[in-house]
Amino acid sequence: MQLSDAAMFAEHQVVGVRDDPHGRSKSLEHLYDDESRSRRLPFQRAATAFMHWQLNRGLLRPPTDPRPGSPWWRAINEQLLRDGWEARALARGVSGTPSTASVELTTRFLAEPTSANWYRAHNSSIVAGYLANRALAQQESRTERFFMNLVLIRVLYAHALVSAPRLALGWLAPVAPLLGDPRLGMTGMFLSLSRILPDRYPLSDNVETYISDEHGFGRLLDIGIIAPRVNHLYAWSSVELDQPDLSSLLADDVPVYAWPTDDFDPWHPPPTRAARMIQQILRTPPSGITR
Repeated sequence: MQLSDAAMFAEHQVVGVRDDPHGRSKSLEHLYDDESRSRRLPFQRAATAFMHWQLNRGLLRPPTDPRPGSPWWRAINEQLLRDGWEARALARGVSGTPSTASVELTTRFLAEPTSANWYRAHNSSIVAGYLANRALAQQESRTERFFMNLVLIRVLYAHALVSAPRLALGWLAPVAPLLGDPRLGMTGMFLSLSRILPDRYPLSDNVETYISDEHGFGRLLDIGIIAPRVNHLYAWSSVELDQPDLSSLLADDVPVYAWPTDDFDPWHPPPTRAARMIQQILRTPPSGITR
């Protein structure tokens, strides 16, 4: 398929920083620099927070580095950059039409930088990257693959807080958009992985050790709040992000992205007393709730 001028421009931007982790970070920051920068700067902070987590773990190091990074994480990061630069080029009048649904959603965010539009653009690119790079994901360790799924769950849930508050928090829906607003630094909710994962790559292959180290808010979030509504979350997200294949990444309440369906123990640890209490307070949303 022949690339449009906008898509070729985006590819050039990605290739230029492919083996430069900090160059990738700068490239992401530049996506938010233009005459509307004052409106987009808060969202830049949200986007770069996730980038810094990848940098700190060494996930983006080039293959030639003495300690290479993750081919899968590098590909996911490139998807985000490529979509952003193509949308930016289109917004500036470079010829072409959006090559993917994720680019289309990113152009909408550039035209109207709201929290809902930021999540749709960001998460659509993330999901597109997941779907396009399953083969690379299979090459990662069991622990890495577990946290790939956990990252996906948490970014989808953060989006739901803003755009589907009843699904996300039930009767506490009125406070959900505030909790999920990326301009207020609440995206740290899904970056709390940094509290249990060491700043190195790759990890050892005993995922249970890392799960046992997670406590407090992270465990409460995953087991008490997200787990009971994870089916609704994936179904809603697949429509909201225009990524219908996203639903295939969940089977019987178990995230199955590069993950066997019969390996369900890590996803169903015994709930703490606090998690059980939260489950009872919020209850699982009835079938059909999308907002």
